[in-house]
Amino acid sequence: MTGRLRAGASALAKLAGTLIQGRDIKLHTHFEPLTGVPVNMDLTAAGDSEIDQLLGSLLPGRVYVKDRGYACFRLFQAIIDIGSWFVCRIRDNSVYELLEDRPLSAEARAVGVLSDQIVWLGCDGKRGELKQPLRVIKVACTPHRKRSGHNGRGGPEQGEFLLIATNLLDLPAEVIGLIYRKRWTVELFFRFYKNILGCRHLLSHRPNGIEIQVYAAIIVCMLIALWTGRRPTLRTMEMIRFYFTGWASEEELVAHIAKLQIAKQ
Repeated sequence: MTGRLRAGASALAKLAGTLIQGRDIKLHTHFEPLTGVPVNMDLTAAGDSEIDQLLGSLLPGRVYVKDRGYACFRLFQAIIDIGSWFVCRIRDNSVYELLEDRPLSAEARAVGVLSDQIVWLGCDGKRGELKQPLRVIKVACTPHRKRSGHNGRGGPEQGEFLLIATNLLDLPAEVIGLIYRKRWTVELFFRFYKNILGCRHLLSHRPNGIEIQVYAAIIVCMLIALWTGRRPTLRTMEMIRFYFTGWASEEELVAHIAKLQIAKQ
């Protein structure tokens, strides 16, 4: 596949309730799933548009992997126009006109692909925002009810399938599904970022102080990736936590890292 996998700029690191001179803030990141590290982060006011933030930082030769919060026709077309690709979940009730129903391979059926179609996405009033048809792949998933979160709202209910839109027309459908699964590494990174790198709480409420904390954490994340030669895993996260809490010695941590380096070879 041409280009690097890159997850779309995200507000997953939104620091809810944190105030900077009376303003909530968000952290947006471009994250590389294949290396397990972010390549940059931007600090904005909470009310700033996440889609506009990504539109202002698009690069050619990338594959942007995005959740349905970024299912915006204007963003889709901008990614195509700049010479990149996207794999993005869209809403289950999305409207589209079917142009071609592609046959499914045995491999695609085996991993739960239900359909692979070329479509004109959107209703008549929105279709003009796109210059070309797109590909929509339906993938079976486990349904679940709405989950209640700490704020009492929780996430949306999930039905029996996902719809994934993409302009990657030639890749097998099962590969598109695999690319979208890589988006989960963004969630794992923010867990690592908050729990291991100590960024669950801010050390400063001033913009410069927050930026210093953010970039120090990014540098540490990159150093771990360079040291181990691999993206941080759950076991590596646990070992680092044990080391910081005094449950593991420096020698045990170094031995764990050495095993990772040998495994990579």
